[in-house]
Amino acid sequence: MATAPTVAVIGGGYAGMATAVSLAAQNISVTVFEAGKQPGGRARRVDHQNTALDNGLHILSGAYSETLRLICLVNPQHESALLRIPLAWHMHREFDLVAPRLPAPLHLLIALLGARGAGLGERFAIIRFIAELKRADFCLAVDCSVEQLLGYFKQSDFMQRVFWRPLCVAALNTPPAIASAQVFINVLRDTLNASREASDLLLSRVDLSALFAEPAAAFIARHGGNIRLGTRVTALEPLDAGFAVEASGERAAFSHVVCALPPHQVGAFIDGIPALAGAATMIAQFRYQPIYSVWLQYPSPVTLPHPMLGFADGPLHWLFDRGTLCGQSGLIGAVISAEGAHQELTQDELGALAQSEIARRIGGLPPPQWVRVIAEKRATFACTPGLQRPTSVTPLKNFYLAGDYTASEYPATLETAVRSGIACAAAITAR
Repeated sequence: MATAPTVAVIGGGYAGMATAVSLAAQNISVTVFEAGKQPGGRARRVDHQNTALDNGLHILSGAYSETLRLICLVNPQHESALLRIPLAWHMHREFDLVAPRLPAPLHLLIALLGARGAGLGERFAIIRFIAELKRADFCLAVDCSVEQLLGYFKQSDFMQRVFWRPLCVAALNTPPAIASAQVFINVLRDTLNASREASDLLLSRVDLSALFAEPAAAFIARHGGNIRLGTRVTALEPLDAGFAVEASGERAAFSHVVCALPPHQVGAFIDGIPALAGAATMIAQFRYQPIYSVWLQYPSPVTLPHPMLGFADGPLHWLFDRGTLCGQSGLIGAVISAEGAHQELTQDELGALAQSEIARRIGGLPPPQWVRVIAEKRATFACTPGLQRPTSVTPLKNFYLAGDYTASEYPATLETAVRSGIACAAAITAR
């Protein structure tokens, strides 16, 4: 009989934990090596002033089928951990769109016809745009930028500013001028053109570690797996039958390895391995886009008009009311996605800018009690037209890549990361 696999997963972010959960559920021996003190990677909890923050503000959608499936599998409190609301798009004092709880595509049609702030012609232009994409089976003959796509389909400057550009940046974390139109269309296909539930927004009522990564770690441990936090892998050596993994001065052998590190860290493990030269070349071509999260703790009575509130211009893109979402009274999270002039500011300057912008937009707010800026300078790869991404299954036998940067129809999202991890687990169990 074949020897049962023993799998090392390097990296405890959503991709690595999805791999390990999928293997552990089949009683396959798995060890997760995570350099941080807690799992979650770029979607994890950060403690500050006795308050649980997230290092990045993430929005889930109803189309995140695999992420939601694994959350349900490992998190017994999943129903209370997520706030599910129909598609709602609130651009402060400029544009409002709310989808009713009706079957698709009626929900989107009524939402667009009833949207406030846009002219009737602009709303019909969106309907025609989506209808034409549907007739083309959501496929472009040649990829181009989102900006070019919107111009071709005659979307007005106003709708680009209050709807399409914020949607592109939220989905791809890449400015429309350089973002892949085909990947953007894939997102539209599986959210706005799918079931009504697929277009729902899911906002986490708990921090992102508590939402999935920590329950996943507990699930893996219950199924005989091993989670090694605060343990950095320092060497990886291919053997005749598997790999030797060195971490914290200890060396252990595994039959399979899944590298679930962010792409800018993967090179240290695959450079110099001839079978992985193609993947290394692709990753070396990546450019990266930042996400800045600014947390502001106001006195308890402070709230926002909506749990999620957008701005069509200015430095801030979205505000999240953590009091409404998580019971963290007075805590406001501001997110700035993709590249821009804000990258030139110090964290103190950026915190002061966010405070002044919120005061100017909302009005009547007291000064915050504290401000914390969390910068993920390489939060995602820049999702540009025609970008080549490495596959999860590599030419090196029993070595896999998991992460939101691997080959996929989708941009760098939690769902992409989770799907890549599941694909790695499936490849291991299929052999």
